[in-house]
Amino acid sequence: MFVVTTLSMVMFSLGSNTVPYEILSGMLWIVIFFSAMSGLSRTFVTEEERGTSLTLRLLTKAANVYIGKLIYNTVLITSLSVFIALLYQLVIDDFQIQTQSIFWMTILLGSIGLAAASTILAAIIAKANTKGTLFPVLAFPILLPLLLECIKTTVLAVEGAFFVEAIKDFQILISFIIVMIAASLMVFEFVWND
Repeated sequence: MFVVTTLSMVMFSLGSNTVPYEILSGMLWIVIFFSAMSGLSRTFVTEEERGTSLTLRLLTKAANVYIGKLIYNTVLITSLSVFIALLYQLVIDDFQIQTQSIFWMTILLGSIGLAAASTILAAIIAKANTKGTLFPVLAFPILLPLLLECIKTTVLAVEGAFFVEAIKDFQILISFIIVMIAASLMVFEFVWND
């Protein structure tokens, strides 16, 4: 519902105005970001509220919990991002993708990056008292480089750039994912057992 509401607001605010594709690319990632924030923020909260986190601590290693949550979040945000991207292309007439391979690779890598950063942040937030408001505040500065790179690569896809032209941007996105997952695996045990 959040996605439909947000896209409706974008569509009505644009009206019949012609908006540059750079702004439309940014708006797509804003919708994806806030949809992810509303969905991924409660990844570990239910375990803390129900008290099942203690059982998980006794039964399995912290790395297994993190990897399981990461896989779940990746599937969830990738599905959501694909849905948003398809709906966005249907609703916004001025948003025409010229190079589909760049666009869908950006959606995939951006979704994995969002899931990688959000999983560790959700674990940290689950321990805080103000769970709802703290998540987007912490996530935004960490995810800003990822979002800027995704917007840049989406602009390349709209412009009709060749796939080779986006390789450096994909390397940056992959590097972000690797760093986030590696750093998260290193600190997750401390966060989980605290």
